[in-house]
Amino acid sequence: MDTENRAQVTRAATIVMAAIIVSRILGFVRERAIAEVFGRTAATDAFFAAFALPDLMYQLLVGGALSSAFIPVFTQYLAKDEEKEAWYVASIFLNATFLILLGIMILGVIFAPLLAPLVGVGFTGEHRELLILLMRVTFPAVFFTALAGLCMGVLHSYQVFLRPAVGPIIYNLCQILGAYLLGPIVGIMAMAVGTVVGAVGNFGIQVPEVWRRGAKHYRRVVDFRHPGIRRMVQLMVPAVVGLSIAQVNVIVSQNLASTLEEGSIVALRLANRLINFPLGIFAMGISTAVFPTLATLAAKGERQEFIRTLAFGLRIVFFITIPSAVGMAALRVPIVRLLFEAGEFTAADTAATAFALLFYVPGLFAQAALQVTTRGFYSLQDTKTPVKIGLVAVAANLLLSLAFLRWTSLEAGGLALAFSLSSLVNMVLAFVILGKRLPGLLGLDLAAAVVKSTAAALAMGFGAAWSASFLEQHLPLAGKLGEAVHTLGAISAGVVVYLLLAAVLRMEEMRLVWQMISGRLKGKRRARQEG
Repeated sequence: MDTENRAQVTRAATIVMAAIIVSRILGFVRERAIAEVFGRTAATDAFFAAFALPDLMYQLLVGGALSSAFIPVFTQYLAKDEEKEAWYVASIFLNATFLILLGIMILGVIFAPLLAPLVGVGFTGEHRELLILLMRVTFPAVFFTALAGLCMGVLHSYQVFLRPAVGPIIYNLCQILGAYLLGPIVGIMAMAVGTVVGAVGNFGIQVPEVWRRGAKHYRRVVDFRHPGIRRMVQLMVPAVVGLSIAQVNVIVSQNLASTLEEGSIVALRLANRLINFPLGIFAMGISTAVFPTLATLAAKGERQEFIRTLAFGLRIVFFITIPSAVGMAALRVPIVRLLFEAGEFTAADTAATAFALLFYVPGLFAQAALQVTTRGFYSLQDTKTPVKIGLVAVAANLLLSLAFLRWTSLEAGGLALAFSLSSLVNMVLAFVILGKRLPGLLGLDLAAAVVKSTAAALAMGFGAAWSASFLEQHLPLAGKLGEAVHTLGAISAGVVVYLLLAAVLRMEEMRLVWQMISGRLKGKRRARQEG
């Protein structure tokens, strides 16, 4: 890669990473705004339930169709300098998608009363009417958000990253402003309005640049016989099915939570958001970084190096996510209190959310491992096995959820535990199948890494819990400042304990993580010097 291209990639990566960090921070601010303004109430439950189906449709279309089908095919045409043909295919895809989305939006608004039981079977009376109203208001959001996703796909293909990166920030800001400015006036409807306005803003910031690049090539045509469209469909189907399985698990838990006490959906959502934070930053980051190497090694037939690389990814993920899980379990109450307890979100709501978080913790490292194993299957050009395993996990999640609700008093905690156990089932099945295909993958090095990480993480958990108690007794600062000192101090103590024990246990993963970080920093310095 020459200096100019390296500088371009570095700038793009900087923009995207900065936007992701800002967007995730705003995501937490949004969740806190909802908790602070509306609390853990039936109305908040209704809003989260109302957005479940639109969110599912968005994930299937943009997460499945866009990432797995549109971008690869569109980019392939552009790479061959066939821009006119690229836009002919894009026009077909965009036109068909627009019509499908328009139809879904209209039907969703009309048949919201029939769809409501799919996301909130336990809602009755005025709560059910509120759910239906919120569904009708939020359905248009998926129309504009999905169109924004399509714009993002086009712009990424042209190596344009700023506008697609700013779009989600606008989306989160509109929801936050809706909560704080309109919430006291119109109640939970403010979130629905903020969501729709944010979706329009996300689309609006991107569409001018897309139109500038494609206006002269765009065609009003729908031709499903075109080979480019057929290729998109072939790529799309497995990804859509796989994503639908993951989303169904979430909807199952949420739907069953609607039969429990008021605020159960809110507790599960906030707890799940906390689990997804380390999962999104570390597991997805590592699996994304490993994926191209795995695909290249598989294509070259370098089997042993493929096994070593896949095992390396798993070891790094376990090294980071096992202590993350233990730390969240040990400090669940201080973390939830610091992030969400304010306004209408009370100490009782903190306790309920922390309780759900405790039962989500066992599934964190399993979900992280699945990020890597799924890339392993895809690198071997096997998109069907993850889908089959996912179906087993959905069945396990449903059966375990019903069992815990019927025979235990865990309630929302039982739903979280069922989700975690089904993730473990998913991980074990993936390991068994990959272990048979790739002898040596599940070797002593991987087992030793898991055992050492677990031992160090447990000691870290005790250290973090003791530190939190000590700080609370000896630094009784009032308000959020005191909570921040207690929580961040305990987290820092836990990190120090874990790293010291990792050094004592001579865990190679610590050195590998440091090499990854230092190598990246060196690469940036070298790029600046050469640029």
